[in-house]
Amino acid sequence: MQKTIRRTFASLAVYNFRLYFVGQGLSLCGTWMQTVSLSLLVLKLTHSGTQLGFVVAAQFLPVLLFGVYGGVIADRFNKRHVLYFTQSLQGILALTLGLLVVTGAVQVWMVYVVASGLGLATLLDNPSRQTFVIEMVGNDRLKNAITLNSTMVNGARIIGPSIAAVLIATIGIGFCFLVNAASYLAVLAALFAMRGSELFPTPPTKREPGQIRAGLRYAWQTPALKSTLLMMLIIGTFAYEFQVILPLFATRTLNGNAITYSLMTVAMGIGAIGGGLYSAGRGVATPKQTLLVALLFGVSIMLTALMPDLPLALLVLVLVGALSVLFISIGNTTLQLTSEPSMRGRVMALWAIAFAGTTPIGGPIIGAIADYTNPRVGLLVGGVSAVLAAALGFFIAFRKTSTPEAQ
Repeated sequence: MQKTIRRTFASLAVYNFRLYFVGQGLSLCGTWMQTVSLSLLVLKLTHSGTQLGFVVAAQFLPVLLFGVYGGVIADRFNKRHVLYFTQSLQGILALTLGLLVVTGAVQVWMVYVVASGLGLATLLDNPSRQTFVIEMVGNDRLKNAITLNSTMVNGARIIGPSIAAVLIATIGIGFCFLVNAASYLAVLAALFAMRGSELFPTPPTKREPGQIRAGLRYAWQTPALKSTLLMMLIIGTFAYEFQVILPLFATRTLNGNAITYSLMTVAMGIGAIGGGLYSAGRGVATPKQTLLVALLFGVSIMLTALMPDLPLALLVLVLVGALSVLFISIGNTTLQLTSEPSMRGRVMALWAIAFAGTTPIGGPIIGAIADYTNPRVGLLVGGVSAVLAAALGFFIAFRKTSTPEAQ
């Protein structure tokens, strides 16, 4: 039993990762508060699922358009220094939005501006933050650290929305953004307190022409990278639009409110914690696991769409959350361990584009589908997309094993 516990939490034995884990955990509680509040704020201002989709799209459009540049920066510069900048910028933007809401000055166009600013910070933050993990824990503990990090993200998904629901019901949406702004201080303090001598920094890549093309070519020509990224491209576009579809499913299909949406987010978080702890204690990730989890993830989303009431929907969302974190942790680990160190930032930037950068496409589509049909159809589209992504992954794997070189 003790051996299993040590294996599950192995990466927390590393001082720098332990600091990062605590600081990031506190900050992500605020981030999830903001995620819930932003969706409800847009619905309050516009009463439109399509508008909500466009606001979410604005937040991730910079990642779609310029995400590869974020990967180049992650490969060229000290990742810890990049994170100082990106975390500070996100805190300032959250503070700005909070003050606008509290003072009653907020308008929809202002929300779009802040969302776009968050997207610019994210395109730099994502590849640097994800590749910084291996610099804290090394190769051997990477999968464990990634999985625990995903578990922590989803633990915050339980705590953050719960606090948000209380604050929204008592003192208003604006204070959720202000609390989130303050939470970034925890990450900055953790980064400052780290022991630089215990990090394993990747040597910076020298600036050369064609680095973006080289990264794209490398990912396309490496089968494990190619299949994982293509699967996430499809799933990220249509299935990971929970920020758009769940508020609509909660308020329109189930006739609920902010508490209903928060409960759905909490249910996914509970499942994700369970799935994350299970994955953290397992061995090395394999491509076959990615395919199976993607298939089951799609089926679970489709089951959610068919649930007739809130209690049943919450039960299935626990499963959705577990499979979601399994897919992310296995895919993330596969990419980082398969990639050459000099290419890791660019590969993880492509992962960020496939996961979050596709939201400007998928978010408005899913929001419009929910508006013109109903939110159940939007969920079904997401579930079917994950099943199709798994089928594509199986096809690529089958072609690989059927080639003369593989025989």
